[in-house]
Amino acid sequence: MDDVADKDGGQQRHFSDMEKEDSGEYLESPVSDGTIEENFEEQLGFEEGARKSGAIETGQEIEDFSDISKYEIVEVTGDDKCGRKVIVISACKFPSNKIFDHNKFFRYLMYTLDKYVEIDYSLVYFHFGLSSKNKPPMSWLWQTYKAFDRKYKKNLKALYLVHPTGFIKVLWQLFRPAISVKFGKKVMYVNYLDELKQYLRFDQLYIPQQVIEHDKKILEKNSKLPSSQSSTFHTPLENQQFKVTLQFIKDHNNGDPIPPVVRRCIEYLQSPDVLETEGLFRRSANTRLVKELQIAFNEGQEVNFDKFMDPHLPAVILKLFLRELLEPVLTFDLYGDIIGFQRLPKSEKLEVARVLIIHRLPEDNYEVLKYIVTFLAKVMDRSDLNKMTSSNLAIVFGPNLVWSQNMQATLSSMGPINNFAEYLLAHQEQIFTK
Repeated sequence: MDDVADKDGGQQRHFSDMEKEDSGEYLESPVSDGTIEENFEEQLGFEEGARKSGAIETGQEIEDFSDISKYEIVEVTGDDKCGRKVIVISACKFPSNKIFDHNKFFRYLMYTLDKYVEIDYSLVYFHFGLSSKNKPPMSWLWQTYKAFDRKYKKNLKALYLVHPTGFIKVLWQLFRPAISVKFGKKVMYVNYLDELKQYLRFDQLYIPQQVIEHDKKILEKNSKLPSSQSSTFHTPLENQQFKVTLQFIKDHNNGDPIPPVVRRCIEYLQSPDVLETEGLFRRSANTRLVKELQIAFNEGQEVNFDKFMDPHLPAVILKLFLRELLEPVLTFDLYGDIIGFQRLPKSEKLEVARVLIIHRLPEDNYEVLKYIVTFLAKVMDRSDLNKMTSSNLAIVFGPNLVWSQNMQATLSSMGPINNFAEYLLAHQEQIFTK
């Protein structure tokens, strides 16, 4: 048995003897706290920017990837429980090697990641479905790994390998000389889908049906029941902020539609020094502290962010609150209109946006949205220092302001949602005029 052990006494990763790809044996799941900020590029020994040929260069026209995107191999599906963007790659979606251009897929992958890697993100890889017919060549995998420069690796906070088999072990053995212990801490081996629930939101996660069926077979074979299965209903606390509706919060907030958690976060974040924090809303925070503050807010405790000295903590709490609302601020009802917004002629957009926000959005939702957007305008005013332009803020906040009631988030929906969010931010003075 080969061990890859953390020199500092951390979690060991164990691998069984060489096994067949479909043997059904699974790797133990190491744990990452998601707060690592190391520069492991130096330890990997790769030169920064050593991207191989095929990457899209600045100034080039965007390549037509419709022949790649149609397979839905890569999807962006909301945020994880730490407020990080989640990118999903599904091996079962790979077509036959005979018809698939792997080099073009690599360029498409880089093109997709480039939209999100400037913020902290998590990557989920569903391994089931990879076979001799659609498995990428080992040489291509190696060159692809080496081609990812530091910006892709630095902000990757967690890599979930779901349903790993012998092929993953072979890859690990091959790449191990180039993988630092610090980078290894980001990797989590997930044997069952149920294990993902402690890190990700299943209602947002895109999981191919083939993967779901495969997971059921594994559970039946190993007689393992999901540990988190429960139908227990929990009555919300009187001061509950997370996982309730805006109406519930207002009813328990003396009629004030602005939730206390939103007001407290923004009061702290809008101070001049904090507004100038580079990458505000792009970074994650300590997972333990986030959970503790969620409990504190739910219990109606006074929260003093000053003592934590981390501006990213209230930023994550604010995003998490929005994403855990039982109905998004922009409501389920407006989802279809928002998805179609970018197809409107430029001359019609302002009027349509005003109708959606002023006339169709419930009054309380309007007040909450205006409160948040007014604050985000202050963030944009300091974009020369914090680097958070309307486009960057839209990528962060768009999926947290609106999502579908009965459809999983997909990469194809992210563009229209972000487009609408950016329009709101760029034209907020003309739209919020009640």
